[in-house]
Amino acid sequence: MRRTGSARGAMLAVLALLATAPAWANDDLDFYQTVDREEVGSQDPFRLTVVVVDAPPNAQVQLPESDDFEVLSSSRSSQRSISLSGGGPAVIQDITRYTLVMRANRAGRLKIPPSQITVRGKTYRTQPVEVSVRAGRLGSSPPSSQSGSSLPDPFASAPSTQRPDPFGDALEEDEPTIPRGDSDLFLRSSLDRDEVFVGEQLTLSLFIYSRVDLSSVDSVTMPKLEGFWTEEVESPTQLSGEQKIVDGIPYRAYLLRRRALFPVKAGALSITPAEADITTGFLFAGHRVHRVSNGLKVKVKPLPPGAPPGMSNAHVGSWRLSMDVSQTRVELGQPVTVKVILEGVGNVKNVTPPKLTGPAALKIYDPTTTDKVAPQRNRVQGRRVVEYLVMPQRTGTFTLPALEFPFFDPRAQSYDVARTDPVTITVEAGAGGVSALPASPSQVADAANEQKNVLTAGGLRPVRYQARFVTPSEPPWKRSFFLPAVLAPLGLLLGVALIGGVRGKLATRTEADRGRQQAKAARKRLAEAEKLQGGGNVGAFYGEVEKAVHGFLEARLGVPVGGLTRDVLAERLTAAGADAERRSKVLFVLEACDLGRYGGGGNPAERQKVMDAAAAAMEGWA
Repeated sequence: MRRTGSARGAMLAVLALLATAPAWANDDLDFYQTVDREEVGSQDPFRLTVVVVDAPPNAQVQLPESDDFEVLSSSRSSQRSISLSGGGPAVIQDITRYTLVMRANRAGRLKIPPSQITVRGKTYRTQPVEVSVRAGRLGSSPPSSQSGSSLPDPFASAPSTQRPDPFGDALEEDEPTIPRGDSDLFLRSSLDRDEVFVGEQLTLSLFIYSRVDLSSVDSVTMPKLEGFWTEEVESPTQLSGEQKIVDGIPYRAYLLRRRALFPVKAGALSITPAEADITTGFLFAGHRVHRVSNGLKVKVKPLPPGAPPGMSNAHVGSWRLSMDVSQTRVELGQPVTVKVILEGVGNVKNVTPPKLTGPAALKIYDPTTTDKVAPQRNRVQGRRVVEYLVMPQRTGTFTLPALEFPFFDPRAQSYDVARTDPVTITVEAGAGGVSALPASPSQVADAANEQKNVLTAGGLRPVRYQARFVTPSEPPWKRSFFLPAVLAPLGLLLGVALIGGVRGKLATRTEADRGRQQAKAARKRLAEAEKLQGGGNVGAFYGEVEKAVHGFLEARLGVPVGGLTRDVLAERLTAAGADAERRSKVLFVLEACDLGRYGGGGNPAERQKVMDAAAAAMEGWA
């Protein structure tokens, strides 16, 4: 007997099972936390993962907090696993992971507190995790959080000196370090190398690393580059970021400046930090922050001994020398143009091509120099052309000698000399048959000068002068306009002072009115947040409360608070006269909002507590 419909029936049964099976197949709760490394450096980030299995949707998860650790970033992910085995019922598990990228604030044997979860009035806790922290940096970074398996390195087994370089001269920037307190937005200077020869190029790059939206870069102050010859390589006019992973944390990196540096002396040279004023956010919601980059050091080695004669510290790179002559056969009285061309990779604008010399029969005039710099792959290269005008003085055959340009090649770490071939110029007699030009231009008659300095036939004429005497006028201080003219500047000064005082009072009043309007708008936003309190979008509620508190603080403090750390914000509140109770309420509300956006704060009682604390922080502050 033929069986029909068995495959289709099995498929429908599986689909029905997936659609109607409960999200929690049992009452067991699996809750634990782990770290990716048990030994880290105080400058190394590491990853803490909190896992909860089969938690109901109203479960309240509290992630660990400790003064010994700084949380650089946090994320949440969920997945459902279904297993069918043995012909029994399906086993369905909902797995939720909270991932915290952390960094230790001190060295020692530190303990991460347990995480907590509250389910149906009962609280579960994980085991604490111990981490051994050493001072400094151990060098390893947490693995990337991106899913998927990575391809193996085909050159992993080869020594580092034998691995092929697929990019040649491509710029290799060092890995940035996330600063403490400014992990969301920081400025970073980097060099493609930290040890070079005198005159060898190294490239300085200045980046903004950000995890927030940027509106504009208002000003950039580049470092003081004493001991370097500098050339601009790249200076973008618009912000264009690219995705970069720093210690396992995704950032948008924005290039601000890129310069080529050529050290002019040996030794340990320092590069001071750069500074920038950056506006975050968009339109009227933007905040202006000031960031300072890291300082850098470069070890500059002197050129090795054995340099050829005429070698300069600026002649470092890879160079070619050539000589271009407009014509090698010329009539007497016609000029010859000779171009000495030096091209290659290096400090184009600071090299000195060899000087053109020749026999006395060829008069060589002072040259003109033109440069063409065309950086490629962040390396300065181009050509320097020195153009001479050569005027033959008599007929014959004359030779311009060969030229030499010694230089040091940092790749080969050896000296080399670029050379040209000698050039022979044949000078023929002109149409008039003259075989030589006059020895001096003074020998040529100048008809225009013949009549100079010659008196006329009548000789010198007498000087004619006619005098006229008048009665002295009245002195200025006795005239009617004198006193008003003297007092006018004083009256003008008093008028300007009066106008300035009135404008200052109006500006003070306007600033106070603006602060009151901002405080009123913050309270109105808090009222809007109260409407979201009972809704299902917990993140929107906490985001609205945080914006209300930020707006109120900016109205009272008079400065943006979006980019401030908790410690700096507490200092600003203390300076503004806020008592300890108000400061603690403000910090409690901000911390609760941060936690609420990452999955906590779903309990209505917790949201009401946050609302009460925010309202209490705003009330009674004059």
